[in-house]
Amino acid sequence: MGGGVGFINPKTREEEKKRLCDIASSHLARRTFIGNLYKETPDPNIIGKLSEHKEGSRAFARYRDIDDDMLTDLVSKLN
Repeated sequence: MGGGVGFINPKTREEEKKRLCDIASSHLARRTFIGNLYKETPDPNIIGKLSEHKEGSRAFARYRDIDDDMLTDLVSKLN
């Protein structure tokens, strides 16, 4: 297999390569989708409604990652 995504095999602790579709879960796709939405609309109520999370969900709070690009964009809107 030529390409692929590297990951550590938990049994052998050796790096292996697999196709992304063979190791990515639907949960990973959901987390990525929600994370990308935050970059466009940092309103947790809108994103929570779209992703069908209940308000105040602790699981939902783990999806949020505020990065430097988001902060820079917010400050630039003040100028």
